[in-house]
Amino acid sequence: MSRRSYQAAIERLFSLQSRGIRMGVQRMKDALAYREQPDADLPLIHVAGTNGKGSVSTMIAKCLSSAGYRTGLFTSPHLHRWVERIRVDGRPLSEREAARRIHEVLSAFAQPGAPESTFFELTTLLALETFRDRACDIAVMEVGLGGRLDATNATTPELALITRIARDHTRFLGNTLPEIAREKAGILKPGVPVVVGSREPSALRVIRARARSLGAPVRVLGRDFHVLQPAEGRTFKRFGVEVPTGVFPDLTIKLEGAHQQRNAACAVAALAWLKELGVLDADAGIRPGLAAARWAGRLETVARHPRVIMDAAHNEDGCAALVAHLAGVRAGRDGGRRVLVFGCMRDKDVAPMLRRLHPHFDRVLYCPPQLSRAAPASTLQRIAPGQAVAEPATALARARRLAGSDGLVVVAGSIFLVAALRAAALKVRSDPLIRM
Repeated sequence: MSRRSYQAAIERLFSLQSRGIRMGVQRMKDALAYREQPDADLPLIHVAGTNGKGSVSTMIAKCLSSAGYRTGLFTSPHLHRWVERIRVDGRPLSEREAARRIHEVLSAFAQPGAPESTFFELTTLLALETFRDRACDIAVMEVGLGGRLDATNATTPELALITRIARDHTRFLGNTLPEIAREKAGILKPGVPVVVGSREPSALRVIRARARSLGAPVRVLGRDFHVLQPAEGRTFKRFGVEVPTGVFPDLTIKLEGAHQQRNAACAVAALAWLKELGVLDADAGIRPGLAAARWAGRLETVARHPRVIMDAAHNEDGCAALVAHLAGVRAGRDGGRRVLVFGCMRDKDVAPMLRRLHPHFDRVLYCPPQLSRAAPASTLQRIAPGQAVAEPATALARARRLAGSDGLVVVAGSIFLVAALRAAALKVRSDPLIRM
């Protein structure tokens, strides 16, 4: 099949966006049953959380592949191309395979009596069918939104993992941390172990109560497993992780940000627990897997002179992590300017995000993602001063000029903005935007 066939396939799939975001698992259960349960014999790790779930999922998958297991990884949203969502041993689907699978599934669901499904539900189904057909030993499934009502929650995993919890997607998940934690804890299943990376007391109380009601054993970061000797702020961070069965010393990660050590600890704790449960033994893959893990668009330096960092910090907690990381970045201190390029969706609680970010930059450019859901620049300007720039490529070029060769440019706020500017910086081919 040609590239044109791939484009036609994703256009058909993206057309389901008109059905919007529809929370609930019953449609997904119906879709799985309609396609003869592709998840039936596939061991799964299910990962939820506000921030960090993509990084943790990637770390776990890389460790499993490094240990010799054929590993599926499902993440969302994609950064540039739809095929990034479905990976086997780190490799996205080829265009040829993606086109074939999409056309086949859409044709099947166009038949009389087929359950109506959304874009995300069919994408989740396509991932599970791919992992089954590729004979994956295990798959890592990242939650799309929330947990309790997410399509991925129609499956039953070997182990669940909940990363850091913060305020985000409040229209769907609630306004308080306990409300949001309740939605995340909805992925828990009777008797299925759960690793928890959140350390916020009100969120932990909700998760533990849910786990007790289901008889699900819980291990919590800082209580049952620990980061040892953190070396925060170094590019190549070295640390250890202690789990109930022992210590993994001298681990390294290349993912930037001190918070990635805690994410790595969650990944190690999950893998160590799977070994205890007799599911698989990935010990040999932990050290090389963590060292090799990459997650594009997260504190990623894409250029130098000026240094350009792109980070999909899309809520206040993510912005706080970005600011903490920038404290250790020298660019823009000795002669150059620090320039922020920011854009976000209308439904975001943008004022706290800008309060975190704005004081740390000399100039701010507002570039709304090219979606109808984007917050207009005028809305952002009422919260904090900044210059409006309509086109992503123009915004990046202007930010570089303003920063100067010794300066710093940071792109943040929305993954859609990061994707557009990253594509412009690195000349990356991208699929059309999903205009939900």
